[in-house]
Amino acid sequence: MKLTVFAGTFNPVHIAHLLLAEIVRTSLELDKILFIPSHIPPHRENKIAEAIHRLKMVKLAISDNPGFEASDIEFNLKGKSYTVNTIRHLYRQYPGIEGKINFIIGTDAFLNIKTWYKPDKLVELVNFIILARQGSPDAQEIIDSIKFWDIDYTILETPIIEVSSSYVRDRVKDNRSIKYLVNEPVREYIQKNQLYKL
Repeated sequence: MKLTVFAGTFNPVHIAHLLLAEIVRTSLELDKILFIPSHIPPHRENKIAEAIHRLKMVKLAISDNPGFEASDIEFNLKGKSYTVNTIRHLYRQYPGIEGKINFIIGTDAFLNIKTWYKPDKLVELVNFIILARQGSPDAQEIIDSIKFWDIDYTILETPIIEVSSSYVRDRVKDNRSIKYLVNEPVREYIQKNQLYKL
């Protein structure tokens, strides 16, 4: 089994997350993409919903895609949610993994990988799937930055989708529609639980 991880705060999960994950899955012919909402993000952002809400929203968002799965693995790890620790636990949880775990990452995050917790260990454990925006100089910048380590990676050009979790949260706070920014079960869950109102 080829296992691919899409980790993040998902505060909340939105259509760009889903579309990019599906592009990765189909373009690279992957068996499964595992969505992992962070339990306690190392860099805590403002207006973060409780971890259990974010996990439930991910489960709702991906329920119609058999190639997607949600994981609560970080809920079982103590302390902050460091990627390297999560990946190590995944290797134990999925002993039949074929090759390295794929790790989906955006260009901005990858270019700051040196600032992550134990980045030298992380690069030994994963194959990075780096999402480069179409028509941007990101790909060459990434390649230039990779030279500091021996890194396994795939660069995948993806469409530019100007949707972010902060944009969704701001619209909720301002009582504006988020229809089509998140899928309908997620929109209903946010409304029902009065998330991001404050």
